[in-house]
Amino acid sequence: MSETAGQDLRHLSAATASLGRVFARPKVVAGLCVIVLAGLGWLYLALLSAAGGTGSIGRFGFVQALCGTLQDGFAGPYAAVVVFSMWCAMTLVMMLPSAAPMILTYTEIADTAARKSERIVSPFVLAAGYAVVWFGFSVFAALGQIGLTRAALLDQGMASASPLLSGVIFIFAGMYQFSALKHACLTQCRHPFPVFFTNWATTPTGVFRLGVKQGIYCAGCCWAMMLLMFAVGLMNIAWMVGIGIVMTIEKMLTGRRFAHAIGVVLIVTGAGIVLMTLAGGWSPRTS
Repeated sequence: MSETAGQDLRHLSAATASLGRVFARPKVVAGLCVIVLAGLGWLYLALLSAAGGTGSIGRFGFVQALCGTLQDGFAGPYAAVVVFSMWCAMTLVMMLPSAAPMILTYTEIADTAARKSERIVSPFVLAAGYAVVWFGFSVFAALGQIGLTRAALLDQGMASASPLLSGVIFIFAGMYQFSALKHACLTQCRHPFPVFFTNWATTPTGVFRLGVKQGIYCAGCCWAMMLLMFAVGLMNIAWMVGIGIVMTIEKMLTGRRFAHAIGVVLIVTGAGIVLMTLAGGWSPRTS
């Protein structure tokens, strides 16, 4: 990509040259990066969901193995691999859309460099560094899921079997919305331009490091919100979409009002669940 921006494409056919010029633009590649990676995440989650449901696609060996692992409560030999891969897919579909402003900011700078025929690196490299951080988070999330399942706090459908635990998670995520660490990381997520401008790199390794740095800020901002999936059900598509939208809006706005409002909602919801549980009015069957 970096070389294409400065190449003369006149030796190619008109259609091929036009396509080359389109894909030489960093903004186009950035858009494809978000769409393709998030799409792959959704596709994989759809396969897992289907495997844990009717089993109608069980004739495919890989999916059949996944199906067996999902149905036996992650006690089979594929447990760690399946849980980890599921969390990786979840982070792609929930976090990449919220990272779109950061990736587009990188492309704004890269686009200017490309117009000057300067060397640039594909946004895919930046996204790869960002994703590595969340895949690291997925390791700990997967270990937590396996531990909670074995402790009978998650059922075989990967939903919370403990309303009290769900309430505590909601309260914790809500309280984190008010923390100094949350807002320090959120500020970096909202304003990546200074980081990119002062640490600009023209090598894949350097851009990968930029992605890792932004991924760390993003994880520091959003990790508590991701834990809500333990409370609402790990394959709850509606909550995946909802949480992803909230995190995206949070990074696009300024100030703390929206983040604090979400925190209040989470705390009130969690407190309500805890109080109903302690009063005996809430159970896994009625939630």
